[in-house]
Amino acid sequence: MTPSTANAPLVSLTWTDQETGHRGHLVIDRLVRGVSSGGLRMRPGCTLEEVAGLARGMTMKELLHYDPAARYIPLGGAKGGIDCDPRDPAAYGVLVRYLRAVRPYVEHFWTTGEDLGLTQDLVDRAAAEAGLVSSVQAVYPLLDDEEAARRRLADAFTIEVDGIGLDELVGGCGVAESVLTALDRTGVPYSGTRVAVQGLGTMGGATARFLARAGLRVVAVADIKGTVANPDGLDVEALLAARDGHGTVDRAALRPGDRELPPDAWLTADADVLVPAAVSYAVDTANQAGINARWIVEAANMPVLPEAEALLAARGITVLPDVVVNSGTNAWWWWTLFGDIGADADEAFAYVRRSMRTLVDRMLTRAEAEGTTPRAAAHALAADRLPAVTERFGSYR
Repeated sequence: MTPSTANAPLVSLTWTDQETGHRGHLVIDRLVRGVSSGGLRMRPGCTLEEVAGLARGMTMKELLHYDPAARYIPLGGAKGGIDCDPRDPAAYGVLVRYLRAVRPYVEHFWTTGEDLGLTQDLVDRAAAEAGLVSSVQAVYPLLDDEEAARRRLADAFTIEVDGIGLDELVGGCGVAESVLTALDRTGVPYSGTRVAVQGLGTMGGATARFLARAGLRVVAVADIKGTVANPDGLDVEALLAARDGHGTVDRAALRPGDRELPPDAWLTADADVLVPAAVSYAVDTANQAGINARWIVEAANMPVLPEAEALLAARGITVLPDVVVNSGTNAWWWWTLFGDIGADADEAFAYVRRSMRTLVDRMLTRAEAEGTTPRAAAHALAADRLPAVTERFGSYR
């Protein structure tokens, strides 16, 4: 039985905030050694079904990074989600009350952190107010030296590179390396390759930075206000410096050649690579028809609907799936906490690049050999690793 066809989640619950009526969800898909891993998101319209899909994806991400020679012990998959606009003045209170309600799970079974709509600083502050030691305290009993591990991770979170935290950059580094691996395999030069990015928050902003620095041309970025485009290439560093806490760009920072377009214009941009790095379900059966890019690289979770992906594949457009592409952030946490890497930016980037390149290359090689999609190949790779994890750590529940 593969992770994608396994039984229902181990835990699935919905909480209602008595003060505002907002709902929050928690799904623990699987446990390994009694613990699961997965971020907490906040967005209007977040559903239990969405959170369940994200939790199943986390199960696969953990399996895909299993290395029996490493200190990092893969965990089960989980996810949390709150149906609330993070810009709502009441949002922080909702977050604290949600974490207070699910506190027993965070203490013993669920390690969590930032996701869509929430920063790690905000999660940490709310967790402390909810009475938690840490948002990842459930994993502490699995550590050989808890004090040293916690200090190492805390030190890593203090590191900044060119004004942006290392914790914000590692995920985008992994997404960018996924793009570069696909280009290398097909012999496409970096210079002149055009990229459009939806979302300039933590993941999208870091991805845009790494791709621009690799020589690719970022021709469009989209935020909540709309799409900013320039066929000659946008000044990524200037846009990053002009973001607010939610990834919205101050339009005063735009150059004369930059154009403001509707929010969905990034989809039809004259680009070789599309990077949806904002919301789930961004690409559907209707709007996929306007996409002309060669690759869609899923920096966000579940941005391409399955039915849309089938239509894209029929048109020769390759989707690199989220379960591989955006898995670098989660893996970096555990590589650092378990001691596979130290609190060092250069070491972190090198480890992320090497691991992601190996994983993406393995996925694409299998997809080509079996005549299937990269997503199907990723599922198969995860299934291949399940017996080894089960044998080493016992029941995969």
